[in-house]
Amino acid sequence: MEENSKMFDSLLESATEYGKASFEVVKLKALDKTSDIVSSLVPHSIAFFLIASFMFFFNFGLAFWLGEILGNTFYGFFVVAAFYCFAGLIFHLFLHKWFKKLVCNFIIKLMLK
Repeated sequence: MEENSKMFDSLLESATEYGKASFEVVKLKALDKTSDIVSSLVPHSIAFFLIASFMFFFNFGLAFWLGEILGNTFYGFFVVAAFYCFAGLIFHLFLHKWFKKLVCNFIIKLMLK
């Protein structure tokens, strides 16, 4: 009977160690995925910031240039704003689902990598 008790204790200790090791593996895998996603988002964020800065200054220059051509500065800003309103409507009506699917697939690909 005592031998069965020792085997049970040994089995219980092995199961406990297995559980702890499995938990550590899950934590390390989660850390790996998180670091992989963050490390891939940082360069994308920097590129986005640089492109957004370029677009900001380009749009100001374009608005001032169009305003000079049209006779009043604010006309240029209205034309640029109308262009972005039109582009936003086109994007929302026709490209919204495609872009959402693209982003979702990108995130899933990073998670399963």
